[in-house]
Amino acid sequence: MTREVLPRPAAVKVQTAAARREAGTAAPARSVLGSEPMEEPSIIVVVLGLIALLAVVAVAMLWRGRGRAEEAANLARAQAELAGRLSQMAEEAAARQEQLRQTLDNRLADVAKRVGDSLQEQTKRNQTGLEGLKERLAVIDAAQKNITELSGQMVSLQDILSNKQARGAFGEIQLENLVTEILPPSVYSFQHKLGNDKIADCLLRLPNPPGAMVIDSKFPLESYRRLREAKDEAAKLQAGRDFKTDVSKHVRAIAERYIVAGETAEWALMFLPSESVYAEVHDSFGVVVEDAFRQRVGIVSPTTMMATLHTIRAVLKDARMREQAGLIQVEVAKIAGDVGRLETRVQALQKHFGQATADVQHILTSTGKIVNRAERIGQAELGDVPEPDPAAALPGGDAP
Repeated sequence: MTREVLPRPAAVKVQTAAARREAGTAAPARSVLGSEPMEEPSIIVVVLGLIALLAVVAVAMLWRGRGRAEEAANLARAQAELAGRLSQMAEEAAARQEQLRQTLDNRLADVAKRVGDSLQEQTKRNQTGLEGLKERLAVIDAAQKNITELSGQMVSLQDILSNKQARGAFGEIQLENLVTEILPPSVYSFQHKLGNDKIADCLLRLPNPPGAMVIDSKFPLESYRRLREAKDEAAKLQAGRDFKTDVSKHVRAIAERYIVAGETAEWALMFLPSESVYAEVHDSFGVVVEDAFRQRVGIVSPTTMMATLHTIRAVLKDARMREQAGLIQVEVAKIAGDVGRLETRVQALQKHFGQATADVQHILTSTGKIVNRAERIGQAELGDVPEPDPAAALPGGDAP
C-alpha cells in the first residue's frame, strides 16, 4: 500500500482545525464554568464527551494519514495539551465547586441563624401576646360575671316594678333615702297621718311660711311602658292619653288629700322616682305640668328633689339663725361686760407692775452702794469710820 504524502499546508490546516475544535470545545466549558457554577457530574460528562470527540478525530486523522509521523506527533502534542487543559479545568471546577459549597454552607448557616432568631423573637412576642390575651380574657370573664349578676338584678327589679305595691314601696324607699341623706331628723317624718286621716309618704316641718309640706311618691309605670312600646301612631296616641290621665289623676289626688288649710303648706310635691318618666311629662305633656302648677302641686324627679331638699336645708338654717338672734345678742352683751372687766383688771395689774419696777430700782441702788463700799474695803481706802446713822439702818432708808 502506497503512502500518500500530503503537503505541509494541509497538516497545518489539520492542526488548525484541531486547534479550532479544541478552542471551540473549551470555550463553552469555560463560559459555563465562568458564568454559573456547574455540578461535578455535569463537568465529568462534558470532559468524557470531549475525550471521545478527540478520540474520534484522532482515529480519523490516523486513518487519513497513517504514515505521517509528524502529524501524529502534533496530534499527540495537541492531545497532551488538551488533556492538561482539561485536567486544569477539572481542578478549577472542583475548587469552584468546593468554594461554592462553602459559600452555600455559610449562607445556609446564616439564614438558619436568622430564621432561628426570628422564630425565637416571634415566639417571645406570641407568648407576651398570649399572656396579655389571658389577662384580658380574665377581665372579660369578670365583666361577664358582673353583667350576669346585673341581669339577675334587673330581672328582680323588673319583677318588683311589675307589682303596684312593690313599685310604691320602691318609690317611697328612694324618697326616704334622699330626705334622710340631706335633712336633719327633726325636720321630717314618714307615713305621717294628717288631720283628715290621710297618710302622707313624707311630711317636712318647715317654718311659717310656708309651713309643713307633704311629699307623695307616685309611679305611673304601666301607661308609660305602653307609651314607649307603642308601634303605630294610633297606639302612641292612645297610650299618651292614658299616661296623661294617670298623671293628672295623681296630681288631683295629692291636691285634694295633702293640702290642708291651717295644717299644711299651700303647696305639695309629687315625687316621680324615674328620670325618664319625669322627662316624658315635661317634654311631651306640658299641659299636665301647667295644670299641676294651678293646683299648687310641684312635680319633682330624684335630681330635682335633691336640689329642692338642699334649698329647704338652707332655708332651715336661715330660720334657725333668726330664732337665735336674740340669744346671740344677749351672749354678745355678756362678752362685752367680760371684756370691760378684763380691761379694769389689766389696768390694776399695770399699776402693780409699775410699783414692782420702782421697788426693783431701789434694790438696784442699794446693791450699787454695797458694791462700791466693798471695793473701797478691798483697796484699803477706808478712812475714819463714821458713826452709823440710825435712819439709814431702818428698812427703806437708803436714798435713791
